[in-house]
Amino acid sequence: MTSKIDSFPGREIVIKGKKFLYFGGTAYFGTQTDREFQNIFITNIKKYGTGYGASRKSNVQLSIYREAENYLSNWVGCEDCATLSSGYLAGQLICNLFSSKQYRLFYTPNSHSALYQTNIKPYITYSALNIALRDHLASNTDVIPVILLDSIDFSGYNYPQFQGLTSLPLDKCILVADDSHGIGQIGPRNSGVFQILSRLKPLDLLICCSLGKALGIDAGAIFGTSTRIKEVLKTDFYAGASPASPASMATLMQAKEIYKSKKGILDFNMVLFLNELNHQKKFTYIEGFPVFGYSDPELTKFLLNNSIIVTDFNYPSEDASLKSRIVLTASHAEKDIKKLTSLINSFYD
Repeated sequence: MTSKIDSFPGREIVIKGKKFLYFGGTAYFGTQTDREFQNIFITNIKKYGTGYGASRKSNVQLSIYREAENYLSNWVGCEDCATLSSGYLAGQLICNLFSSKQYRLFYTPNSHSALYQTNIKPYITYSALNIALRDHLASNTDVIPVILLDSIDFSGYNYPQFQGLTSLPLDKCILVADDSHGIGQIGPRNSGVFQILSRLKPLDLLICCSLGKALGIDAGAIFGTSTRIKEVLKTDFYAGASPASPASMATLMQAKEIYKSKKGILDFNMVLFLNELNHQKKFTYIEGFPVFGYSDPELTKFLLNNSIIVTDFNYPSEDASLKSRIVLTASHAEKDIKKLTSLINSFYD
C-alpha cells in the first residue's frame, strides 16, 4: 500500500487523519526532525543561503566545501574526499570514471543501482564472480577489474566480515563500495567501512555514499587516495554538477555531538528490540545495524491493522522483489518499540 503524507515521516505519520507508528525509511538518527539539528541548519542557511548552483570549478569558490571534505577524509581515515549533491551522483561519477576500455566492471551480488551505468548484471554468487575475475585476469592483463558492491547488502554477507571478498584476487582489482547505509553508524568511530576494506589490501579503494541517511545531510561523497580524488575533480561530470548546499556542509561538521548522542540512542533501541522480541529467527539482520528484514506479507498487514507502518515495497523497480523491513531509528521511544515487539510476538505465538 502506498500512502501519501504531508510532512517528514518521523516516529509517527498521519494518514487521512489517523496516526501510525512508522518503522521504515532510512533516517536512522532522526536528525531531520531534531530541533537542535534543525536550528544549526537554519543558522547555516542564513549564512550560506538555501543552495549554491555554481560549479565547484567557478572562479569564485566557497571555502566551506574544502573544509568539510578535509573533515570527512580525516574522520573516515583516507587521504582525500570529494562531495557532491547526492550519493547517487557520486556512484554514477565513479562508474563514469571507470567507463574506458582500460577497466572492466564486475558487480557483486545485491549491488545497488546507484553503481550501475551499463546493462551489466551482478553475479548471483561470489563463487561465480571469483571464477569470472580469475578468467579475466588470465587473459586480459591490460584491463583492470573494478569490483563494485554495497557495504551493507541486507543479506549480511558483506559487512561485517566481507566473506565474499576474501576469496577474490583483490590485489589486482580496484574495489568500489557504496557505504550509504553504513557511514555514521558502523566501523571505526562510526566512520563506515573504508578502514575495514583497506585491510583487505585491494589494488585501489574508493568509497561512495549518500550522507542523507544516518547523517541527515542531502549530499554525497567519494573517498579515496589524493591521486584518485584529483582524477575525480578533473572530470567534466564533476565540473558540470551543482554541489551540495553549503549550509549542509557546515551543519555536518557542527553536529558531531548530536550524531554521537543519536548513535547511543539507536544502539539502545536495537538492544531493546532484540531483548523484547521472542522470534528473532523470523528476521534477517546484521548485528549492530537497525534494519530487520522478513518475508511474511501477513505480518505487514497485521501491523498495519494495528497502526504500524513498515518499509514494504518493490525496490529498486516494480519488477524487483518485495522489500519488507522493520527499521529502527533514534526517534523511536521505548514505548514504540515495546508496542511493536508485543504485536510481533502475538502474531507468531
